[in-house]
Amino acid sequence: MDVELVVRAQQGDHDAFTEIATALSNRLYRVALNLLSDVHLAEDATQHSLVEMWRNLPRLREPQKLESWAHRIVVNACRREGRNKKRWIQALALSPEEDPAANQGFASVAHRDQLERGFRRLPLEQREVVVLHHYAAMPLRDVADVLGIPIGTVASRLSRAMSAMRAALEADDRLPEHAPTAREAAK
Repeated sequence: MDVELVVRAQQGDHDAFTEIATALSNRLYRVALNLLSDVHLAEDATQHSLVEMWRNLPRLREPQKLESWAHRIVVNACRREGRNKKRWIQALALSPEEDPAANQGFASVAHRDQLERGFRRLPLEQREVVVLHHYAAMPLRDVADVLGIPIGTVASRLSRAMSAMRAALEADDRLPEHAPTAREAAK
């Protein structure tokens, strides 16, 4: 993000902030949608984030870190939305234009469903790290800045999340394709 643009927005330039909001809003929304898995909650969290950014922008000490700061705000907004609505992640949601499985057949859809089930089982702290690192393509140091935790904690949460998802996928692979019904098992 252009530091001069951020400085202008910090000084109250509405056009500069509009340009920043336009550049960031889709990415912030995608992070919110992946964390909340509810379009309406994600929209609310994104809107709350943009309002909070405008209100607090003059206090941002390091304009070059605007994007990390914006991601921290949206993650916190998602936490609030989740607590307020008591509706946390039901599935990892991908928009149709970003869904790699959209035109790849049944096997790809089944694989994505497996990933979603594994992702759903992760605690919120691990989901945040996975979304920010893998989906938002942030380096671990930036994820640590966004979440306000040490980089070692980020690495640990990411490692645990990947292990848990791997274990979930392996467990799914061990399940028989056709589990016998009670009637079939009794025969």
